[in-house]
Amino acid sequence: MSGSALSENRDVATLRTALRRDRLALEQKFLQQPKAARLLRAHSKLIDHYLQHIWQQLALPEGTALIAVGGYGRGELYPKSDIDLLILLGAESEKLLMEPLAIRLGEQTTLAKSLVMAGHPPDDALQHKLHELIALLWDIGMEVGHSIRTVEECTRESSDITVQTNLLEARLLCGNAELFDELGTAVRAQLNPRDFFLAKLHEQQQRHNRFDDADFNLEPNLKESPGGLRDLQTITWISRAAGLGTHWTELARAGLITTGEARQIARHDSLLQTLRTRLHYLAHRREDRLLFDFQTALAEQMGIAPSANRRASEHLMQRYYRTKLAVRQFNTILLQNLHDYLFREAPPQHALNARFRVTGSLLEIRDEQLFEHTPEAIFELFLILQQHAELTDISALTLRALWRAQPHIGAAFRRNPLNRARFMEILRQPQGVTHALRRMHQYGILGRYIPAFGRIVGQMQHDLFHVYTVDKHIMMVVRNLRRFALPKHAHELPLCNKLMGEFARPEVLYIAGLFHDIAKGRGGDHALLGKKDARLFCTHHQLSRDDSDLVVWLVEQHLTLSATAQKQDLADPEVVAAFADKIRNERYLVALYLLTVADVQGTSPKVWNAWKGKLMEDLFQLTRRYMKEGANANHLEKIREQAVATLNLYAIAPESCRLLWAQLDDSYFLDHEPQEIAWHTRLLAFRVNSATPIVKTRLSRADSGLQVMVYCPDQRWLFAYICEFFSRMQYTIVEAKIHTTQHGYALNSFQVMEITRSDMAYRDLMNYIEFELTQKIMQGSTLGAITTGRVSRQLKHFPINTKVNIERDRHGMYVLSLISGDRPGLLARIAQILDQHGIRLHRAKINTLGSRAEDVFWISGAMLARPEETSAFLNELLEKI
Repeated sequence: MSGSALSENRDVATLRTALRRDRLALEQKFLQQPKAARLLRAHSKLIDHYLQHIWQQLALPEGTALIAVGGYGRGELYPKSDIDLLILLGAESEKLLMEPLAIRLGEQTTLAKSLVMAGHPPDDALQHKLHELIALLWDIGMEVGHSIRTVEECTRESSDITVQTNLLEARLLCGNAELFDELGTAVRAQLNPRDFFLAKLHEQQQRHNRFDDADFNLEPNLKESPGGLRDLQTITWISRAAGLGTHWTELARAGLITTGEARQIARHDSLLQTLRTRLHYLAHRREDRLLFDFQTALAEQMGIAPSANRRASEHLMQRYYRTKLAVRQFNTILLQNLHDYLFREAPPQHALNARFRVTGSLLEIRDEQLFEHTPEAIFELFLILQQHAELTDISALTLRALWRAQPHIGAAFRRNPLNRARFMEILRQPQGVTHALRRMHQYGILGRYIPAFGRIVGQMQHDLFHVYTVDKHIMMVVRNLRRFALPKHAHELPLCNKLMGEFARPEVLYIAGLFHDIAKGRGGDHALLGKKDARLFCTHHQLSRDDSDLVVWLVEQHLTLSATAQKQDLADPEVVAAFADKIRNERYLVALYLLTVADVQGTSPKVWNAWKGKLMEDLFQLTRRYMKEGANANHLEKIREQAVATLNLYAIAPESCRLLWAQLDDSYFLDHEPQEIAWHTRLLAFRVNSATPIVKTRLSRADSGLQVMVYCPDQRWLFAYICEFFSRMQYTIVEAKIHTTQHGYALNSFQVMEITRSDMAYRDLMNYIEFELTQKIMQGSTLGAITTGRVSRQLKHFPINTKVNIERDRHGMYVLSLISGDRPGLLARIAQILDQHGIRLHRAKINTLGSRAEDVFWISGAMLARPEETSAFLNELLEKI
């Protein structure tokens, strides 16, 4: 068949149909026998066959070669990945393209790369052949990524580490073999294994920094994320450059790993390849992220069934996260081994004791079998690292020994009093606690020493606000507690730093942090189940009775402070009194506050904010004052006195308050802080009967977001107007205080925070809110239907069953609690439904946890006293939100 004939539609269609059929056959065979490595090789060979056929039919000049590079070059072509090609031109083909090639990509046109060789006229015949080749490949369904270069240009451009890596995996498909050999010789001559190692190490560090982010925890990238395929490929690239081979068995023969380790790496490599292959087929495109859209389907394809307490997708993700952890460890060990092999440095050594020595700045065992015949040395290793700041890490020899020693950490090891004493000594060290626990976790030691911890390694929490696996969340909580103790972080949370500095025996907090979520995924109340594990640990490790009781109490109560601060009315003295009754003494209060802040900070960067921090600090301070002073009968009078004192600072006489304060009942003063009352009074003292709305803003005292006051004649839909306004601005209302004066005015106060970071300056933003919200209220039109925005993908695949409940509090006020998936416009929709039923809103606490809304509304209305109408209202609320 001639080259021109191939370009005819019927021949292109035939090739396209045949390629699609052959690829489909590979997919069906893979689904029946899911062996990813076999599929990747077979797909590479299939594409080889088509490319070789087309190259021959087009009869390209003898002085050219078609070369596979990248993943295709090493024979690992994933179903939807690009086919990376290098078209190599020899000296006889130096009359090259000076005009860009117009290449058809389906119905679109783009410009392909061209080579410009100064002083040579273009070769129209070669240009036409290359144009025909690339266009035909795209037309038959091959998504190619191609470059056209000479050997000289390849050599010059291989100074770029990415180009050099691609050329390292080059494989001749067809064409001039001598030209390909010339390229190989040139690449090897320029390749410096040491420089290549350092460049790939730097590249990996940059990639880890880019992908080791909260956004990639729930939907990790199988290829690029730390512990992904790219970490394994980095090892094989460096070993190829060093001449050690490209397969794990070859690395074992070279002595870098053992045969058993090679088998373990191969199993983890196989799982990642299988997941990525299945993901491509499920997505029908090149997709390397384990998106929520595919996690359940992947689990089903792999025969993973749900359990009583966990989804099938959660079991799948745990398997992935454990593989990720193992790959990172193998990557660390092998990079150290490759470094030692390539650089062959002999750093100075000196003995530290009978078991350990220092090699350069690394801690190393003196006997490779140390941990197997003396397992107690494992904890000694971590203790030495803490006590010697000059030691930067653990040697590769020691890391491999730790890996092999894991089976020795069993029941006998856990019962050994020396091991228990050393573990506690690690927790009591003034430095390096977080690093020690992280290393023990990373190397599989912690999960074996505390079996309950081992069960939650890699366990994902699809609760819409935790973005870390349970084990990583626990490590984050312990890290946060340690940061509270370090003066260099005092500026972040000064109160926590002060309290931690005064807290005796802080290891109690670290143990509580380790156990607070350790029973996740077992079913039942994880706090109650976890306290049993904590009690057993404390008993085995001989903590005092007082410290053991505190640890167990903290694990059981670790959610209490945040729930009270975010869901109850802290202006109500009885709420504070009820919370204080649960606290045994001030040490318990301080411990619970520190653990709670560390816990909430460790859930997700998007969950913690300054407003939540202020609520928790307010509850802590109110409770501590209550525990010292008891109930204060003159609480209301004290609030007024403090407000007047603040007004005096602004030269406002107490008499100026009378007109406004005469319209405010006691509930207003109990519901607002003195400084907030003073702010309202300054703005309204001489405008009590204003006919136009007054909207004022100021920076929140929580150091984040804004406080907004709205004062106007009360009107229907007012709260819904305001909610819709802020929703459109991409602001979320975190607290609303709704008060109606005795002369029929609404005096409302809102704490609002940005959902997404705005480039607008705060002053401009405040002016915008004051003007635009005033105009909206003055228009006073009937509020139309409010549509809630699109739910997040996570919420779509892991939905929350909306729950609503109404109870009466001790003051006779009705409290509406709502749990639902969060979405834009949700609060405005709720406000509209409340108004439609004639329900008056007095106060709201809006608690958003990632994609989960947990809101509380204090309401009143005649219909709420009638059970049938209340039930109908709740049903409507459920239906509409």
